[in-house]
Formats: sequence, structure tokens, C-alpha cells
Amino acid sequence: MQGTLSEIDIRSILQLIELGQRTGYLEVQAFRDAKFRVAEQFWIVFFLNGQIAYAADNDSSLSRLRDYLRRYRLDSAVEQLYVPAIATTNAPEYGYLWTLLETHVLTPAQGRSIIQNMVKETLFDLLSLHQGSFVFEIGPALAPQLTTLEIAPLVTQIMKQVQEWKQFTPHIQSPEQCPVIVESSLLRQKLPENTFRILESWADGQHSLRQMARYLNRQILPVAKAIYPYIKKGWVQLVYPSNSSTNSAAGEFPVEANPGTHSVVFIDDGIATCKAVEQTLKQNGYAVAVISDPLKALSLVFQIKPDLILCDIIMPELDGFEICAMLRRSTAFRQTPIVMLTGKDGFIDRVKARMVGATDYLTKPFGDSELLMLAEKYIGKSDIDEVKATQLLIDALEEEIGLSNSSDLNVSRS
Repeated sequence: MQGTLSEIDIRSILQLIELGQRTGYLEVQAFRDAKFRVAEQFWIVFFLNGQIAYAADNDSSLSRLRDYLRRYRLDSAVEQLYVPAIATTNAPEYGYLWTLLETHVLTPAQGRSIIQNMVKETLFDLLSLHQGSFVFEIGPALAPQLTTLEIAPLVTQIMKQVQEWKQFTPHIQSPEQCPVIVESSLLRQKLPENTFRILESWADGQHSLRQMARYLNRQILPVAKAIYPYIKKGWVQLVYPSNSSTNSAAGEFPVEANPGTHSVVFIDDGIATCKAVEQTLKQNGYAVAVISDPLKALSLVFQIKPDLILCDIIMPELDGFEICAMLRRSTAFRQTPIVMLTGKDGFIDRVKARMVGATDYLTKPFGDSELLMLAEKYIGKSDIDEVKATQLLIDALEEEIGLSNSSDLNVSRS
């Protein structure tokens, strides 16, 4: 069986192999240049009676195996092995893994956990693939076998992850991208110190999201979900391993750096109020620009084109009523929510605000909850709950801290 992925998709190919209870291997190739068929990457999946025994890509450096062994503090064990016979065939990684089992460096439970994660990782890539070619060869089973996995439930699970992965677009493009912390002080405020230090050591532009998932013994989706809010804020940026430069310059307005983020402009001549509002909105996933000079406000608002405008009424030289009225004269801001900030006894101000086209008002002083409720009312919440994401990140990294402090480093975590 062979063909292209424009004729049949990976999911259907796997279903056919399962239904036919086939034993053999599937090779899939993606092409950098489809016209000249220059291969960019290939993957291989081994089957036994319609179930998956092992899967890998074309990386023969054993780096993936070392990443998984790191979970058990055994990543240096590979260097101490002789080259097993099976490693000279088309499955070197599997050969080294089996030797670690034979020499009792790894337990069977640990070995099964590693293979299951390797298979899931490979299927995530394959089920995300839409172009390429494939060939399935019937042949003897990969021997010896440590475990096999049923195809149907596994494909259902991974397809769900592939679909959920789309929520990160365009901020995260690939599991191979490497995080870099660009706002250490802000991220440090969010995380316990030990947790932050581990993340800081990994988010150095050299370790990919996929490697972090391997280190934490988790699938790529929850790891991406945990770090995604901070990528949206610009606290963490992503680079590819071959590119040491960041995606955008630090200090850019987040709306430009992260298209699709809910954006807010806050106009107030009070510096302290501006800083407080900026911090609250950023911590909850909004892109925010604060403008303390009312004379510059109009030109900047037209450049930014925010989803929500918050504007104080009492300001020197140009008050909030005048700013609101001028914005409403432009077709670009006819429908944009504009909220005026009024004092406690500002009944007249509220009437005037309605007359110049304000959508709503917010009474000063206001708290974080009132500000966030208003933002949610007019432009919605961040699409991923940052509080849950932060806790997910903390839980994962604290488990890593526990492993680092454990006296029994070979305890199975499967």
C-alpha cells in the first residue's frame, strides 16, 4: 500500500492497518519541495497484528531517548552502552532502549511509558500532516516487543489534541519552537521562586516546547496551554533552534506582536492609575496601551485600533468628552466600545458622556474586579484561563522539583 496524503489521510491509513490486523511498518515522508520531491522529514511506525509497537522520526541522534531518560535521571546511561545489533537496522533508538531494559537500567514499566509517549508524539506530528507520501510494507514484526497500543482509541485521543492545538495559532506554530523569557520580573511575580528557576533554565531559546513536555512526562498540549498566556502577553517569546533572535522586539505594543489578542487603550493623565490598570489587564490576558497625554491620544488610538477604549473625563487641554466625540465622528470607531471614567458624584458627567456617544461609564475609584467585569462585558475574556494555566505550570514544575530532591531517582513515574 502506497500513495500520497492528498489521496488518503493518515487516520484512514491507520484504520486500514488496524482492520487488516497487519504486521509491518509504515513510512511517511514530508517534502520541502514537492515538485522535485526533496524530503524534509520522515517518520516510521511499526505494527504487530494491527497494533502499534513503536514509532519514530528520522532523527538518529538519540536526543529524544535522552530527553525521556532525563525523567529518570538516566540520560547519560546511553553513552555507557555498547551498540546493540538492533540499533544497526532502522530502529536504533528502540535498540538502545531495549538494551537499557536488558541491563536493568530501566524497569519494564518505565520502558513502556517511554514507548507510549514516543508513539503519541509521533502520531501528533503525523495526524497534523496534510501533504506528503507514504508506503506500508508487510513484514516481520519489530523484535523483541515490549508493548503494543490499540490504534482506534489512540487516534481519537491524538486527533482531539491536534484540533485543540489550533487555538494557539498564530502565537505557537510548532512544538519545536523554543521559549525565551523576556519579562523575568513579571513572570517571577506569578510563580514560586523554585518553579520560576526551573522554567528559566529551560526557557533559554535552546529547549523546545516538545523537550519540556518530555522532561515533565506530559503531552505537548497541556505544556503549550500552560505557557500560552505568557506568550500572548509577550512575557515569553518563541524562537526556532536555528534562530537566536526573538519574534518581535521587546516593548512593542502587544497587539502588533500577538495579533488576535483582545486590545484595550486606557487614556488617563494619572501615572499611578495608568500603571495599575495596565498591570491588571495584562495579568488577565489583555493587550493594553496606556496613554497619559490626552493630546497624543487621538493619533495613537487611530494607530492601535483597539477593541475597547477607557477614557478619563477630567484631563488638561483635552477632556474625555472631546476625545470621545472626535472618535465617534470617525467610521473606524462608530462601533468601538468607549467607556468614560467618572467621579462618585458624576451624574452630570454621565449624562454628557451619553450625549457624546460613550457606551458606558466606570465610577472612580474602581477595583480590579470591576475593571475586569467591564472588559469581559464588552470584549470577552482571554480564551485560555490564565489562573488555571499558571497552576498547571506550577504543578508540573513542582513535580520536577520533587524528582530533583528525591533520593530514589529510578522510581517509575509511569
